[in-house]
Amino acid sequence: MTFTYSSSTVEARREEIIAALEQRVIVSVQAPDGHPMRDTRTLTRVAAACVAGGSPAIRCGGYGGLEDVRAISAEVNVPVLGLTKEGSEGVYITPTRRSVAEVIRAGAAVVCADATARPRPDGSTFPELVEVAHGEGAPIMADCATPEDVLRAHEAGADIISTTLAGYTAERAATAGPDFDVIRRGRALVGSDAFLIGEGRFATPADVAHGIHAGASAIIVGTAITDPAWITARFGSLLS
Repeated sequence: MTFTYSSSTVEARREEIIAALEQRVIVSVQAPDGHPMRDTRTLTRVAAACVAGGSPAIRCGGYGGLEDVRAISAEVNVPVLGLTKEGSEGVYITPTRRSVAEVIRAGAAVVCADATARPRPDGSTFPELVEVAHGEGAPIMADCATPEDVLRAHEAGADIISTTLAGYTAERAATAGPDFDVIRRGRALVGSDAFLIGEGRFATPADVAHGIHAGASAIIVGTAITDPAWITARFGSLLS
């Protein structure tokens, strides 16, 4: 059931992915260490269920890293947007050239990587990560924190850009919900050519609609769909 591209060049693969994701809700299936769902087999079944519900792709990896990417890529027939999380401080989402290559070789159709200007463990730059991804034949998604990150990622050749890190770095305070301002301002900086995904704290269908209205090409939702602990606590809070 593994997803395979029908095209051979990175440029054509980018267009193939964009056509599949445009104006859609993509599900992120991840669980951190210590969470009851931190189990590759469990997350693989969750990913399959999300695909059955209509998700056109799965974002995964995180603290399960390459094991999650391999297992989920082998199970679902949609593109996997793969990543690793190495540590918890500074740049830790697919932070090095080696990480980028490993995620792609584990089966990811698209590799996701931190695109901020912060220093990386191996001294690389985001443009160098783009080169590695393209050399491996895969598009790259830039995880951004600010509108300026969005512009730099676009100029560096990122195939897809996401607001994943908005509110999770020192450059920008976290908003209560999605940071729609990063989407709006990022879109204004890169124009209509960039494929810009809204990601981070999307919790309701209304959030999704607002994100698209703000200029997102698609939306990624994670916790609000895939974390039973968070969902249960949210329902319970209505009665307290």
